[in-house]
Amino acid sequence: MATDASRREPKYQRIANALKAEIRSGVLGAGSRIPGENDLMAQYGVARMTVRQALSVLQSEGLTEARKGVGVFVRTFQPLRRRGIQRLAREQWGTGRSVWDADLGDGRELVVDQVEVREGAAPESVARVLGLGVGERVWSRSRRFVLDGKPVLLSTSYLPASLVEGSVITQPDTGPGGIYARLAELGHRPVHFREEIRSRMPLPEEALKLSLPAGTPVMLVCRTAFAEEGRRPVEVNEMVLDAAAYVLEYDFDA
Repeated sequence: MATDASRREPKYQRIANALKAEIRSGVLGAGSRIPGENDLMAQYGVARMTVRQALSVLQSEGLTEARKGVGVFVRTFQPLRRRGIQRLAREQWGTGRSVWDADLGDGRELVVDQVEVREGAAPESVARVLGLGVGERVWSRSRRFVLDGKPVLLSTSYLPASLVEGSVITQPDTGPGGIYARLAELGHRPVHFREEIRSRMPLPEEALKLSLPAGTPVMLVCRTAFAEEGRRPVEVNEMVLDAAAYVLEYDFDA
């Protein structure tokens, strides 16, 4: 029986909520086809535009994906749990493991399928955080990460050229433990991290690189690594995450 609150909801929202309930209960399981527009129009007695609005809600929340010429299906992709604190602990990268390994507790593999390493002028915002002067150079490391065949993350690290010039950090493969293990070997071991998180709709090039369906937002995570008792910034990492592909988890004591 409809409640007063549900009656006040827009029709498209009521349809979206009903479909979400079927997805969460398993009536519409992973990979199942959502009823077509004509079927939903007949079932709920609404116009096509209303049905399309309802389907758009599901897609924007990452619950479904449209397959051109076939229909709309419940997504089979399972979100990746990003453990924001555990992944940056020294016992993670300090023992030769990648910080990304902390996010994968279910046997799935996060793969870098694109990498670009180059030297150049620091973007103004990055130079400000790193405390660099006008014209000072950085090495940047841009990577795309893929999980279960789906692009989920774009990551670009910036490091002062004066710190890493001639080191393996300027190579595509930084070796066991990644950037932070190599910084430690250079005498600049990270001892403190700061992350800032916000969200927005993707830029066109981000949507293309992440293969995002229309209406899917991204999360932006900007991390700064500090060395020398937390006083010297040694890396800025700007990340763009598919919001539908990630759960951000922070677990810490009071």
